[in-house]
Amino acid sequence: MQSEIVIVGGGAGGLELACKLGRKLGPSKVLLVDSRLYHIWKPSLHEVAAGTLDIHQEGLSYQMLAHDNGFTFVYGPMTGLDHGARRLTVGAVNAPDGEEVLHERRIDFGSLVIAVGSTSNYFGVPGAREHTISLNATEDAERFRLRLLRLMAMAEQAREERRDADAALDVVIIGGGATGVELAAELREASGVYATYGFSRLQVKRDVRITLLEGAPRILAPLPERVANAALKLLDERGIRVVSNCRVMKIDAERVIDADGNVYPASMCVWAAGIRAPEFLSTLGLPVNKGGQIEVDGSLAVKGVPGVYALGDCAACIDASGKPVPPRAQAAHQQAEYLLKQFLRRFAGKPLDTRPYRYRDYGSLVSLGKSTSVGSLMGSLSGASWFVEGMMGRLMYTSLHLMHHQAVLGSIRTGVLAVARFLIRRTTPLVKLH
Repeated sequence: MQSEIVIVGGGAGGLELACKLGRKLGPSKVLLVDSRLYHIWKPSLHEVAAGTLDIHQEGLSYQMLAHDNGFTFVYGPMTGLDHGARRLTVGAVNAPDGEEVLHERRIDFGSLVIAVGSTSNYFGVPGAREHTISLNATEDAERFRLRLLRLMAMAEQAREERRDADAALDVVIIGGGATGVELAAELREASGVYATYGFSRLQVKRDVRITLLEGAPRILAPLPERVANAALKLLDERGIRVVSNCRVMKIDAERVIDADGNVYPASMCVWAAGIRAPEFLSTLGLPVNKGGQIEVDGSLAVKGVPGVYALGDCAACIDASGKPVPPRAQAAHQQAEYLLKQFLRRFAGKPLDTRPYRYRDYGSLVSLGKSTSVGSLMGSLSGASWFVEGMMGRLMYTSLHLMHHQAVLGSIRTGVLAVARFLIRRTTPLVKLH
């Protein structure tokens, strides 16, 4: 098997690049490799975890996207790379019972783009890997949701059998960045909805206790202080306990212990305290930094390795301003656009643009439930920022998701899908109950 352009990783950046290149160049020249069969916009995983978004309705099949956008899809994990021979190894795929469904394959490429995203960085905290759930992928979010349902059912039964029992469940979220804050808010909102679907003996704030632990002096440290303060106020109003300057030292099956000896009971624990590049990247013979990210130059080409590029969270990119590019979806989107133009110029026989990639920060939005978001938006020309919150912030947050769908589905299908999902929600539970 061979292809002119091979993209590994169907996340925000990789999938958009594959779709846009495929529509221009066709399936004989563009190939996407991913270890999963369907795509979901990663910033919405906290909604899947809380049960307010059904992954079986939200997920987009890579095979469908390949057919509709004119690229080839190969299912399986990247397991090896011979960059000298320009050959990629895709590992075998096994069924849950161990039967081999697809054997190991090798793909020859002209250019390779690695866009495999990131995974959790546990910073060596004892018990973190074993006793926490990280929202890295859809299966993690589904595992969290199912455990939450089981614990709520157990608490409901305990309340019924022993009316004076302390049947509360404790959810501890470690990390006060966007993922942790959004999950905390979504869980509080979802737990109130669950109570209307049969968990009638549970009082939300009393029986579903949510604690958010952050090591920095405040939550949402990379964002403007006004945004962080607004988010903190909303979390407090919803009965979510926020502890800052908290350094987690140990985690076991039922509790979290910090550096000051404080103990936080934990029926469930979520790790959202940091990310790093997937560990397998360090085995490919490519230059990587301490965080496992692939080192790239200003054109997103891997240093010293011709024909190989990297984008998104897995790339250690210093942009034209001399600053590291942050691991955000908007950065992956911009980098995909940069490489798209370069590849199209090459296939058109035009000289490549010599200007290096430059990251543009358009601001950040943080979802705090279905009715509100907070954040700051950056003026692309003036450099000024505007604080947004409430319904306006929520509409802008939703528009980001729709813009991603528009890039991979097109405008008409995105509009139809948005209407269809609106109608489906009128005839289905507000949370996923099974």
